[in-house]
Amino acid sequence: MEIPKGKLIAIGGNEDKGNESVSEYARMNNVNYFELQILSRIVQELRLKNKSVIEIITSASSISQEVGENYERVFEKLGCTNAGILHIQSREDAQRQENVERLKSCDGVLFTGGNQLRLTSFFGGTEFQDILHDRYMNEDFVIAGTSAGAMAMSNTMIYHGSSSGALIKGEVKITTGLGFIRNVIIDSHFDKRGRFGRLAHAVASNPSCIGLGLGEDTGVLITEGNQLEAIGSGLVVIVDGHEIRHSNIADQQEGSPISIERMIVHVMNKGNYYHLKERKFMAEHGVVVRK
Repeated sequence: MEIPKGKLIAIGGNEDKGNESVSEYARMNNVNYFELQILSRIVQELRLKNKSVIEIITSASSISQEVGENYERVFEKLGCTNAGILHIQSREDAQRQENVERLKSCDGVLFTGGNQLRLTSFFGGTEFQDILHDRYMNEDFVIAGTSAGAMAMSNTMIYHGSSSGALIKGEVKITTGLGFIRNVIIDSHFDKRGRFGRLAHAVASNPSCIGLGLGEDTGVLITEGNQLEAIGSGLVVIVDGHEIRHSNIADQQEGSPISIERMIVHVMNKGNYYHLKERKFMAEHGVVVRK
């Protein structure tokens, strides 16, 4: 299998942006942040660091202008003065040659939060998506995403599911994501919104996948399509369904509770690693704790 040369940075949402003050608008839209750790890591991983060009893709958001400008200010504060905003709000926008050319010439992209179905419906099957895949596979290219932008990274994507009814069959909805990484399911705002049940449901339905539950202001750096490094201030939960012995999810009627035996769970914090293909947790780089 071909090993990607690029890097993925999946963020659980509410990543710290280093705002000195928080406006009423920011409070209403849940952007109250105080440090810059994860966004600094994005700049660090870019090919030319603070000389790099990063395009902020706001397509998932219904307040795209405000969100884009907020990130643009933060990247400038971090010394990355070549941040641009791609306001792509339709499939037609995604296929505009101007936007395609900007994607070809940048060093990385950041997909903001919002609605992940907007990302798959706007970009799926377009030249824009093909270029993203090609650059990720063949170049030192960074694809970052927060919240919805993280959830859309894999080929298997959760697009709906409440926390309270998550272990009821039919309550979690799954579709095809943007497919930068295979056999992974990513969920965001994981601990704050109590989403363990819906990730467990998704993995029980797709036990070949590894579930990644990303807490707020927390994420993973994925290199070579395999090695995960936990970054940020919170926790990353790994849900592994490879050793499930029993699951009744196939036979239960819609609306009935499901049961699962022997689902493996790991909890990671900053500096822990996990290898997806080997399903190995490491407390630090190169130190295997368990398989």
